[in-house]
Amino acid sequence: MHPKNKYIKDLIARGEHQQLDFKFEITDSKKIARTLSAFSNTDGGTLLIGVKDNGSITGINSSEEYHMLEAAAEMYCSPPISFQAKEWIVDGKPILEIKIAKRTGIPHKAPNHDGKMMIFIRVGDQNLLADRILLKVWNKKEKNIQIKIEYKEAEKILLNYLNHHTQITLNEFCNLAMIPKFKAENILVDFIVLEIIKIIFTEKQTNYTLAVE
Repeated sequence: MHPKNKYIKDLIARGEHQQLDFKFEITDSKKIARTLSAFSNTDGGTLLIGVKDNGSITGINSSEEYHMLEAAAEMYCSPPISFQAKEWIVDGKPILEIKIAKRTGIPHKAPNHDGKMMIFIRVGDQNLLADRILLKVWNKKEKNIQIKIEYKEAEKILLNYLNHHTQITLNEFCNLAMIPKFKAENILVDFIVLEIIKIIFTEKQTNYTLAVE
């Protein structure tokens, strides 16, 4: 097998995951903007265009796809996202490999289904909305804000619960500790920044668990 073909086929063989996504084609610049921003806001990633979800190679019209990508990155991502593009010919079919680096500045926003600019992250093979707690975590980490934990009643309740249960939601923590949401959020944020607790994102809800079990 030609080394170039092997490189792409090895990528495809890994399947879609947090840093790899397949697109049969690009028909909506706003939709692909969500993928670009999610990659950049998380760990960076690679987008292969001209490949179906099942890994079969279909090929593309590279010129059209590239212009759609440019529109997505420059017009529908805020701030705009830079990417590297390379065309490969695999089994006689053109494929575009798009590489997106992890962000170094403020988070990138992209339009949701209603056109509202939102912050997306990449979780597994999905693009999910970043929640308020994650945004607060990013803010504290990037500003290097010093954190001092006071182990008061709510903090003790949270850690005791997680020592006996796998995970907890924000609402469960609020109800258990009988504290307002803003206070529960701030406690979770500090514990996450200090890597005592970690976030588990799913499509339906966000959970919190001990970072080291």
